[in-house]
This record gives sequence, C-alpha cells and structure tokens, in this order.
Amino acid sequence: MQPVLEINTPEDFDLWPIAGAEPFAFLPLNGALSPAEVGTAVMRITACNDIDPDGDRPPRPADPLQSFLYGLLTFDHLYAAGGLRVTDHATGVAFLPGCCDGLEDWRDWHVFADGGGLLGFGHEPVSPVAERFGDTVRLTVNAEHSGSPVIELPVTGLRHLLAGAERDLTDFLALATAWARRRIPEHAGPVTAALARVLGLPAPAAAPKP
Repeated sequence: MQPVLEINTPEDFDLWPIAGAEPFAFLPLNGALSPAEVGTAVMRITACNDIDPDGDRPPRPADPLQSFLYGLLTFDHLYAAGGLRVTDHATGVAFLPGCCDGLEDWRDWHVFADGGGLLGFGHEPVSPVAERFGDTVRLTVNAEHSGSPVIELPVTGLRHLLAGAERDLTDFLALATAWARRRIPEHAGPVTAALARVLGLPAPAAAPKP
C-alpha cells in the first residue's frame, strides 16, 4: 500500500525545479524522493487547490509565487488528487485510486477497517470498491465489470498496510518541510502546515530561529 499523487505536470511551470512525469501517472509519497520529486509533489498539491477566490475571500496576490500558493494557504478544505494504491505482487493486480478519490481522505480506510462495509472511489467507467466481509477485505479493481480482478487480504493485514502508508506520509512531510525551508523560506511555515492538513498529519515543528 502506497500513498500516491496523480501527477499532471504543466509545461510552463518555473516557480521551482520539478521532475518530469507522464501525465496522470502516480507518484508515490515517501521519504526516498529526490528534491525535484518533492517539488513535483508540492506543485501538484498546490495546483489542485489553485482556484480563483470567491466573494468571501481577499483577491489573489499579483506576485506569481504568492498567487500560486493562494488556494493552498487560504482554503479550509484542501484536496490532493490521488489516494492509496494497493498492489498484490504475487498476482500483479493493482488497486488504484478512482476519480472520486483524494489523498486527503486516506484516513477513511481506518474507519472502513474498524467496521465499515464498503468504500467506493469512483464511478463509470472505472469504479474501484473496497468491501469487508467479516475479517476479510476485498478490493475490486472495477466494480463495473463482473470479472474484475480483486485483491483479498485479512483486516489485520490492512491495518498493517495502513500503518506503513502513514509512515510513508510522515517521511514525505519531513522531506517537504526541509524542501520548503530551502526553496520558499518566506512561506515555509504556512505551506508545510497546509501540507500536513492535506495529509491528515500533525503540523511539523517550526524551524528554530537563527
């Protein structure tokens, strides 16, 4: 199980270095990313929330960096395209985030593991679904097809995978915190606090004053 972001890299992005990626590919978040990959992840999460302000919000700043960060730093409910990817290495079956999935909702899996009956992540033409039958979890890659590949595992196994996914997210946030302090030091505190909210993690400690 890996926390992943769905990547869509704009060709003209120049606010900080980013890594190249195939459109709509998934970038796993963990503590092993390069600085450019961290930059890509921060760019993508920020871009998911790069929405023009409504009537109740102050106008978007003119400065390009502040303008790009505007939504990430001002919206109450942040979104990150992606979710949790589960791969059965024995069969090669991969359960991918759906169109209605978001990484900010990854803790819904804990609610599901503790007694939920069904989690749906999309709609036609691809509908990934997680179901619980007693102590067994079944992940159906596409519930729209009767012969869809599935992954089955015990609930205890799911909880173990979720703990690993949380460690990956925690390690990524540590990388992103260090990255922000180097690349956008004047915005590092608010940006990393916003990333922590997206990931459902405690905000990182403030950097010591020089």
